[in-house]
Amino acid sequence: MKYKNTVEGIESSQLQGFFAGWPNPPSPEIHLQLLKQSTKRIIAIEESSNQVVGFITAISDTILSAYIPFLEVLPSYQNKGIGKRLVRMMLDELDGIYMIDLMCDKELQPYYQHFGMIKANGMIVRNYSAQAGKQELK
Repeated sequence: MKYKNTVEGIESSQLQGFFAGWPNPPSPEIHLQLLKQSTKRIIAIEESSNQVVGFITAISDTILSAYIPFLEVLPSYQNKGIGKRLVRMMLDELDGIYMIDLMCDKELQPYYQHFGMIKANGMIVRNYSAQAGKQELK
């Protein structure tokens, strides 16, 4: 497995199968744009096939705060330590940032507690009509 923090050399054709279970998932082209426009990203690539099998992103002011909106590993690659490696690498990338926030479903909280994260309350807005992402690409 190869891990990289740039989108250099990544094409939308390598981003198939993510957002499993979403009723209206982003297209691979929108997914690539999401990776490009994130402040930080780490991508897991299966070297033999050059397939992207996982990724994590962060949005940050790079001074005090960061938010981790996505951690995804393809279903067939889950439970192999890829997600854990992605989280650890992202937390290393964000070292020195005062607050790192991540929202997740209640059943995922124990997973993130293994990384020293603590439960917190939060508020969200979900605009499901925009779940596939903005359709105009830059």
